[in-house]
Amino acid sequence: MSKNLVIVESPAKAKKINQFLGKDYCVMASVGHVRDLPAKKLGVDVEKGFEPEYVATTRGKKVLKELKAEAKKCENIYLAPDPDREGEAIAWHLYEALKKTVPDENFYRVTYNEITKSAILAAFEQPEKIDMDRVNAQQARRILDRLVGFQGSPVVRKQIRGAQSVGRVQTVALRLVVERENEIAGFQPETYFTVGAQVRKQEAPLDPFTVKLARINNEPIGIKDRKLLPGAVKTMEQLEGIQKELDNSPLKVRDVITKVVTRRARPPFITSTLQQSASGSCGFAPARTMGIAQKLYESGLITYMRTDSFNIAKSAQDECRQFIGNSYGSEYLPEKPNFYKSKGAAQEAHEAIRPTDVTVEPGREGVKLEAAEQKLYKLIWERFVASQMVPAKIARRTVEVEAGTQNSYLFRATASEIAFPGYMKASGIEAAADKPKEGDDSETETIPPLVKDENLDVLDWLSEQKETKPVARYTEASLIQALEENGVGRPSTYAAIMSKLDEREYVVKDKRSLIPTELGKELVTLVLRTEEKLKSGNKVDLFEVRFTADMEHKLDEVEEGKIEWTDMMQEFYPSLLEWIEHAKETADPAMVAKCFQALEAVREWAPAVKSGRRVYDDRKTFEDLKEKVDEGELLSKRQGEMLHKMCCRYIQQISPELAAELELIEPEAVRGDTPRKIELLANVKFEEPRKVGKRTYDDKKFVSSLGDQIAMGKRLSERQLAYLDTLLTKYSDQLENFEAIKAEFKLDEKEEVEADPTTAPVLALFDHVAEWAEPTTRGKREFNDKTFFESISAQFKGKGSLSDRQLAALKKMAARYADQIPNYAAAQDQYGLPAPRVPKKKKEEAADAAES
Repeated sequence: MSKNLVIVESPAKAKKINQFLGKDYCVMASVGHVRDLPAKKLGVDVEKGFEPEYVATTRGKKVLKELKAEAKKCENIYLAPDPDREGEAIAWHLYEALKKTVPDENFYRVTYNEITKSAILAAFEQPEKIDMDRVNAQQARRILDRLVGFQGSPVVRKQIRGAQSVGRVQTVALRLVVERENEIAGFQPETYFTVGAQVRKQEAPLDPFTVKLARINNEPIGIKDRKLLPGAVKTMEQLEGIQKELDNSPLKVRDVITKVVTRRARPPFITSTLQQSASGSCGFAPARTMGIAQKLYESGLITYMRTDSFNIAKSAQDECRQFIGNSYGSEYLPEKPNFYKSKGAAQEAHEAIRPTDVTVEPGREGVKLEAAEQKLYKLIWERFVASQMVPAKIARRTVEVEAGTQNSYLFRATASEIAFPGYMKASGIEAAADKPKEGDDSETETIPPLVKDENLDVLDWLSEQKETKPVARYTEASLIQALEENGVGRPSTYAAIMSKLDEREYVVKDKRSLIPTELGKELVTLVLRTEEKLKSGNKVDLFEVRFTADMEHKLDEVEEGKIEWTDMMQEFYPSLLEWIEHAKETADPAMVAKCFQALEAVREWAPAVKSGRRVYDDRKTFEDLKEKVDEGELLSKRQGEMLHKMCCRYIQQISPELAAELELIEPEAVRGDTPRKIELLANVKFEEPRKVGKRTYDDKKFVSSLGDQIAMGKRLSERQLAYLDTLLTKYSDQLENFEAIKAEFKLDEKEEVEADPTTAPVLALFDHVAEWAEPTTRGKREFNDKTFFESISAQFKGKGSLSDRQLAALKKMAARYADQIPNYAAAQDQYGLPAPRVPKKKKEEAADAAES
């Protein structure tokens, strides 16, 4: 019998740690939280100091039963969830659920930043007790989010059709996205012209190079912060005047400036910078990055991945310095270790994200990793090693060329080369020089040897018309950076925030850019409108960046033991109630009364429509709303809009005078071209429903559901409308005269992806495939090569292109059928296909043959 029970969060981690601790320990997994606030009620007693009501989660009931049974056999219980607020809270909930099984003094808390034998054994040699300050910080955050979500979301749902929730941090993130979009929409571009010249020396070497106009009469030319700088060439007349003057002007080297720029390595990754870098380098969404990092952590390859500290353990730093000296040479090793200062709220007891063993180089992990895991490990390893190396030296040479007779024109060209790679030896060659200012310096590949006062020949005068550009839309990476810079959210929350914005359909992703949907804009409009009301009464806005950042700071103070969490809640709660009160918008009572008057005349009501589990009955809705108003209740703005849309549906039975007064319009005008699209798909033979994970995708059911929704006058989401267009393309081979349909709905304009020229010929290779591999199942997903090929073939036929990811998957699949594709070797070179792969089945057959 085991004397000690150890409880961690994940089964994978339990298995790994069990190997280190031996037979006297039984390691089990809680699989996350075992207790939480109840799902279907508030679960917080505001009147009793915000006392929470915790209940076992659905999964937690089973887990706790198993843990209690094992705990009764043990002398000690070691609580070993993750070393952060969330992990501390899980440890406390486990203690609360199991405290009757062993004495209090036999409960221990152990924390570790990496799952290696030395780290685990060291943690168990010095067990601690649960940090209640940290637990209270997590508890305060959970209750804050529950109060906002449970009490604020119903208000939003009543005001905005389709809105599902507001979130304390989620809505602030959405606000940033919408405000950025508004800034872009309001941007007024300015036209300007660049002027340059292709020049060369008058004696060998005669290789040409390009110089660009940087100053006119010592005034800078170009743009800064998307505004034109003084002296910028703004008009064609000015440009022509400059060109006329320069045509007869000699060019002479005014100065050659040589400068060595020192570029220091960036610090090792923390959660936010890992998510940003993985997005840019690997194209991973934050949630995917964290999932991959979790696997690397549980495999013992990296330290804990939820951290905001740049701190590195001295032992790890020493090992890294030794590795750098041995692998790259002493010239790459700084005299003293590099240290990076964390932000004020960071937990210095935690570490940055780093490899647990720096000698385990990428590609030599010793464990089987998937391609995505290898990419992320390489990113983490290179960043960590580079952070402990000497700076890179960049030799930067700038030539200044002067011209002009009446005016003074200064041209510049800059070339950079790496004088000493420094940390780049580990991280790879980055941009060789600091990014030049737009419209100022001009980077060129090479500049020949030049001396002061040397004359140059002009081969060609260059000019280009340009426009100033607005600030770029947020990507998930840049939004995380903005939240971090503003002190909003914490490392453990960023990935969840990005996922929520997508799930709630508040934003859509175009390539990597985040674009707010109409629903998202409506929600932020409500927030801003409420903010104006609050400001007029000198109240604070719940979803203002500074207020949210201040709440994060207070949570940090709770964790540090500086303030009581209940005091913080008492200060916050009135702000929530004020926001809810000011966010409530009611429909105009006069308009409501006229709608009721109009609907009183309806004699033929539409039959009730069932959609999913809900039944939509116009007559009953009308009667229910009227009863509420008769009892003195005001309808919400959304209820008023719903009543007005109902009047539109029955316009034929309403008097023309009332219809004109209410500005009713025919339902067809409301629906636009959606009914026509649904009509086109009415006779299509849809694919069989397909299951991916827990979700089932049924095209026929989806189209039928949209038909029901527009029949009820319900607004469709942008995602639903976009997928409807996708279905038109998907089933284009069953639609008569699809080219005309494409033109009618401008489907070509909605697809910006330019077709890769290799797509069509690679698809054609599969014409030779006669025997497809049997479908395989991984987890809950089925992978079927034939179905996948048929699906993307239909998509390519309709859209004329595939995404980069689809094309890569197609080429990878081609390698599995190389033995059925004639002249595969030639196609491999021509279309960039992978090397042929022997199917697993055939490998097994070959092994059997060898044994016999």
